[in-house]
Amino acid sequence: MSKVRVLVVGVGGMGLSHARAYAANQGFELAGLCSRGIDKREDLAKEFPGVAKFSDYAEALAEVKPDAVSINTWPDTHAQYARMALEAGAHIFIEKPLADTVAEARAIAALAKAKKRKLVIGYILRVHPSWVKFVELGKTLGKPLVMRMNLNQQSSGPQWQVHKHLMDSISPIVDCGVHYVDVMCQVTGAKPVSVHAMGVRLTPEVSEAMYNYGQLQVKFDDGSIGWYEAGWGPMMSETAFFVKDMIGPKGSVSIAMDEGKAGSSDVDSHTKTSALRLHHAALKADGTFARADDVISMADEPGHQELCNREQAMFLDAIVNDRNLDAHVEDAIRSLQIVLAADQSVRSGEVVRIS
Repeated sequence: MSKVRVLVVGVGGMGLSHARAYAANQGFELAGLCSRGIDKREDLAKEFPGVAKFSDYAEALAEVKPDAVSINTWPDTHAQYARMALEAGAHIFIEKPLADTVAEARAIAALAKAKKRKLVIGYILRVHPSWVKFVELGKTLGKPLVMRMNLNQQSSGPQWQVHKHLMDSISPIVDCGVHYVDVMCQVTGAKPVSVHAMGVRLTPEVSEAMYNYGQLQVKFDDGSIGWYEAGWGPMMSETAFFVKDMIGPKGSVSIAMDEGKAGSSDVDSHTKTSALRLHHAALKADGTFARADDVISMADEPGHQELCNREQAMFLDAIVNDRNLDAHVEDAIRSLQIVLAADQSVRSGEVVRIS
């Protein structure tokens, strides 16, 4: 078959990684790069010689006529850019979140289905073998489950500038939260029924309408509960910035990461596991534990670029082999619904019921 010609729009951190993934995959042809101020990006000219470069997305779509578009721009452009790509007849890979509202996300999903185009949302943990194992082990712990997760980032310099720009349109618990509530949904297989959340603005550098620290609690219809917190900024603590564990009647499973080896600003630390610790709750007659914890080493796990490569291999497979992505899209919308309900709860101070 001929190669899938892909246009990458947004070539910052994630967009650049995805561009590299397309360039390295024999099934894709990197047909174009699009970003504001791209003429000043000497790094792109050097790394991707001969690849067409554009500063205007509509112009890029018209000239390149891509088979697929990879959308890695600021969150408030996602829905509009997705519609434009679908109307141009392209398949879509899009970084999370899919849209600003659940209704908008469902409309994009419906348009993709009507156009018979593939829609893949960038849920990177779903292609990570350690996180797949984490979910698998969580399902063995019984019900109900208690799930505790966070991702706090002590950011400064250019990364703090990125975070402040993100907060022009999205809060930390919405931006990163979709990944971790998606894990909760996978493990429980249950329907979320309510969300309560709180947030606080810790710096005058952030708009009064936004908060740079937030935490949510979500309840599921099987009795399981989940907690997630996320904070961005130079004031955030490096202590316990990475907590990922699940607790059930039969024990618990935790991601055991050596925080001393990587700071919260390191992108690889967002997915790295190092080891999984599986704890067994069963006791002997004398009241002591019947079995020692199992420590499952994840020393050879993939890094950030390899995970992006795997995401794009999945995207290619969906296109070439006409994979049904209905469940993938519905799961992405469900996790978006939870974090948007959390954002609503922060702003209203009320528990938000999910229908």
